[in-house]
Amino acid sequence: MKPYPTFPSFFVSFLLLLLIAACQSKPENSAAVTEEETEMPVQSAAFEASPQPVEEVEVSTLEIGAKAPDFRLPGVDGKFYELADFDDTEVLAIVFTCNHCPTAQAYEQRIMDLVNDYQDKGVALIAISPNSPISLLYDELGYSDLGDTYEDMQVRAKDMDFNFPYLYDGDDHAVSLQYGPVATPHVFVFDQERALQYVGRLDDSEKPGTAQAEDVRAALDAVLAGETVVNPKTKTFGCSVKWAWKDEWKDKVYAEWEELPVNLEMIDEAGIAELLKNDSEKLRLINVWATWCGPCVLEYPEFVVMHRMYDDRPFEFISISADRPEQEEKVLQFLEKQNSSMKNYLFAKDDKYALIEAIDPEWEGALPYTILVEPGGQRIYGQQGTIDPLALRQTIVEHELIGRYY
Repeated sequence: MKPYPTFPSFFVSFLLLLLIAACQSKPENSAAVTEEETEMPVQSAAFEASPQPVEEVEVSTLEIGAKAPDFRLPGVDGKFYELADFDDTEVLAIVFTCNHCPTAQAYEQRIMDLVNDYQDKGVALIAISPNSPISLLYDELGYSDLGDTYEDMQVRAKDMDFNFPYLYDGDDHAVSLQYGPVATPHVFVFDQERALQYVGRLDDSEKPGTAQAEDVRAALDAVLAGETVVNPKTKTFGCSVKWAWKDEWKDKVYAEWEELPVNLEMIDEAGIAELLKNDSEKLRLINVWATWCGPCVLEYPEFVVMHRMYDDRPFEFISISADRPEQEEKVLQFLEKQNSSMKNYLFAKDDKYALIEAIDPEWEGALPYTILVEPGGQRIYGQQGTIDPLALRQTIVEHELIGRYY
């Protein structure tokens, strides 16, 4: 075997010097991009949310004239934001808001309009979600497709194309406790010295399209003009902040759910036909599943969550098992394990093709199979195979019978 060729040591040294010089030099017209030249945010190390129990404390809202408490919070864009990041802006508006609250959702477009109208006037606006995911009940998500986790915030920001930093403070409320929001949304407006000049609502009309954040606009205009805000403090209306110490109530409600009875009834083709007519005034979600169907078993908890989210709205979930009638006990055991305390049926015949024809002649027969039926029997959603839970929740909440607003 021939040895590798060798080079004189002085020649190797000369080559190394050339390489080092080339790496350190920058051509006059180079395309190298500095941090200041890019429009992308500076990415932090991957943030992982970790909501913690917090001991209950008295929460006081910041008083007019008080200085803005410092903060360092992760945004949905992967960047950490600090108060000092906004030193160059004449006015800073901080909106405490969240994903799930119908009032907060009703004001999202108005907040985006504020950014568009004031960003060239020396105003910066950021939003902070103060809610702890560990204290949020499924019952409180009846007007939303999302909760208030950091990951859900990223989804909402993308869906709505938010034009402002959306920051997460759900781990321990370290920042929110210093500002003292009482509801979502709650607005704080600070002058150039970061003294609080306005705190309260965006406007006095929750319904979208009926107002345009007049109270905040008046405050911003006054501060920009160096004038005193006429009404510096207003009451705010919305969902209460979900402080982490409210988790005891959540545990109580979930324990009550686990005690609810779970029933299973037989159903035949005529019964299925009645279900599909949907003579009720509710959206009716029907899932056909079986204990021997792996994907069915894996996705079933998602339907239980949807039932709990929308049960107080014009909505109902119904399950139909495709197991053999003699497996009734096995089916019931599974449903009990899932706390499936809604209408549960088992097809009364050991004839899968009769079930297919009864549910949907267009259904090819693969499980699971899910349909969403309006009052009157119109089918607005159908899925053979596993569902996309978020897409289905969006379909439900965007329907006129449900909706995101009160």
